[in-house]
Amino acid sequence: MVELLKARSEVEELTPVPGAFVPVITMRFGGVDIDLTFASLQQPTIPDELELLDTAILRNLDEASIRSVNGSRVTDEILRLVPNVASFRLALRCIKLWAKRRAIYSNSMGFFGGVAWAMLVARVCQLYPNACAGYIVSRFFAVYLMWKWPRPVMLKNIESGPLSLRVWNPRIYHADATHKMPIITPAYPSMCATHNVSKSTKIIIESEFKLGTVVTEKIMKGEASWTDLFGKSDFFRRYKYYLQVNTTSGDVESHNVLHGFVESRLRQLILKLECVDRIELGHPYVKSYDHEYACKSDEDLERIRQGQLPATPNASDTPEQAAATADANAASTEKGSNSGSPAPSAEKKAFTSSFYVGLLLKKNIKRSENEKPILDLSGPIQSFIGLVKDWETWSDEGMAISIRFLRQSQLPDEVFGDLPRDRLPSTLKNGSAKSKSKRKSQQVTENGASAPDKSAKKAKADMAAVPSTSGVAATSAADPALKNSDDDKGKD
Repeated sequence: MVELLKARSEVEELTPVPGAFVPVITMRFGGVDIDLTFASLQQPTIPDELELLDTAILRNLDEASIRSVNGSRVTDEILRLVPNVASFRLALRCIKLWAKRRAIYSNSMGFFGGVAWAMLVARVCQLYPNACAGYIVSRFFAVYLMWKWPRPVMLKNIESGPLSLRVWNPRIYHADATHKMPIITPAYPSMCATHNVSKSTKIIIESEFKLGTVVTEKIMKGEASWTDLFGKSDFFRRYKYYLQVNTTSGDVESHNVLHGFVESRLRQLILKLECVDRIELGHPYVKSYDHEYACKSDEDLERIRQGQLPATPNASDTPEQAAATADANAASTEKGSNSGSPAPSAEKKAFTSSFYVGLLLKKNIKRSENEKPILDLSGPIQSFIGLVKDWETWSDEGMAISIRFLRQSQLPDEVFGDLPRDRLPSTLKNGSAKSKSKRKSQQVTENGASAPDKSAKKAKADMAAVPSTSGVAATSAADPALKNSDDDKGKD
């Protein structure tokens, strides 16, 4: 199927992920994002009137096919269980837009995927069967802010079913008992749609529910508008330290495959970071920043493979310079072929993707008086890089991965978009009044210039000084900012 899709002009960003929990081919078809799954039914033909809710179609299917076909079965069952389909669909569109804007829409990253959000909205619709979509959205945040996790969200009682298939049961299966925020699919065999949620992502999701509750309460009182609910995520202004996970490939096809694999495994890095003593949580950003570079030398290519990315792709070349360079190369090639001398080597392409993880550090770590604060990330990072390189499709020649430890002021300009660079108080921890006053006084310098302007200039100079690493151990001696991190109340 992948080879057939490659031949279609409408297909872009084709990425097969056969090793996923539900094997999938992701692509953009005619400008629309598609997740294509597959199930082989034990039938000679597929009739038009096939009823997928019939449990008999699951007979003799392998586990991957059962999970794939259950995607459609769950969708049909949700629509059957909600009292008002029109209100449900409108409310779900609103919640999905909110989740995407707040950067918590990603099953692979440890947040909620589309089916999980649908089941959460459907449960609120069941609780308020006669409510309009706006009221359902307002109650959505209030209901799940008060929800006693890990109490599961279920649209109906779990069915045992006629087949000997495993269904979600925390009393029998230890793995099911470890789920942080279980949301159970209604179609047999019932499964947990949120098994990827970690300790860190649970805290982040709950904090977003709290913010959503505050905004919707104001909307219901007429003190705010619905557009206030869909504010952009402040991820890159929220933390003091970040990890930048860079992947590089030599061609676009292999890079799409590498991108999909690293994205599906990034939550493993989060789990490893949660085991570090000084880290409160690791927050993955659901979007990657992708670029294509034309490298004029092997040295340029090697720097990119090590994670030292230019500020912008081919930043040194204006369109006029690029055209002039192309003409000069063509003339040189023609001259070389006529004179018998070798033609200059062609530029090498480098396709890159950068994923980001925000780090929230613990405060009040007990240590001796002369002991320096240290944040040793070498173990989790080396382990994650080893996991990626053990992948059967990995190629040392055509692929590369590196992880860099960055302060917030060292983040590239592209991640901020039209937002300012200055760091905001954390919404996950409350700072003291003293620290809030300190932050306010630091926003303006002595000459009246804003602090973000100074940090933006400093970032460009700092980027060259931060090495690409396969492991990071940041100490106060190497990083003065880290030395004062414990005293910087409310900013970590």
